[in-house]
Amino acid sequence: MPEITPNPRGAEFWNSTMGHAWVSQQAVISDVFTSVTNVSLDAASAKRGEHVVDIGCGTGDTLLAFAKAVGPSGAALGVDISAPMLDLAKHRAAEADFGNVTCALADATSYPFEPRWADLVYSRFGLMFFGDPAKAFANIRSGMKADGRLVFVCFRTMPESPWFCVPIEAARPHLPPQPPADPLAPGMFSFAHEERVRGILTTAGFREIAIKPTDVPIHGKDVTQSMAFITQAGPLPALLENASDEQRHRAIEAVRNALAAGIGADGRGLHVGLWLVSALA
Repeated sequence: MPEITPNPRGAEFWNSTMGHAWVSQQAVISDVFTSVTNVSLDAASAKRGEHVVDIGCGTGDTLLAFAKAVGPSGAALGVDISAPMLDLAKHRAAEADFGNVTCALADATSYPFEPRWADLVYSRFGLMFFGDPAKAFANIRSGMKADGRLVFVCFRTMPESPWFCVPIEAARPHLPPQPPADPLAPGMFSFAHEERVRGILTTAGFREIAIKPTDVPIHGKDVTQSMAFITQAGPLPALLENASDEQRHRAIEAVRNALAAGIGADGRGLHVGLWLVSALA
């Protein structure tokens, strides 16, 4: 594929098994993230006629929401490094007849944003994977209007997110030992600490930075849907990758039992711990 990113390992990850898993499980993931999507879109508060950039737009859930919110007089640009996910986003936008949507297969670290174009830059879990976060955010800011709004959600530490922690801890005894993760390496929990996020945004030139801890229930619906998500997205697939068939079977059964015990009748027994971040350009 074309070189779209200074982070080739990240591009390989999101264009291989994981990217295709998010495409195949699009409806499940959309449902699972309903509460997160609602909370973050409310905070973004896109208005009619605005220009919005959705970083890490994935299969298009939030991109389509912005296209509807800003209307024909506005515009929504989706940026992602995953070709399979972006292809689905384009298809969904065309199917919904949103003529105000464009998509860019690119890394926001190096994408040539139109200067001072965006009223709003948003991301739902798409900003924790940059190889050089300060450089990426500075580039993103170059495409924002004066006083343009930045709004995104990212994960706090894994122990603060039972939706991930419970299945991981259930699976771990049945799997090969894992090397300690680098907390600053690109990944789901690389923005877990408030001081790091604040420092990156400050270095990139943002101001009026607000970082609010928010616990959001995950809509697991039932164990079957929760398992479809957990075993194909999030941190668990990486742990299962090098396991034997027997180890994988035991781990998955342990995860299923842990989820059955943790998910309530409404499918909302587990939550994720987020930072809801906002700033001005």
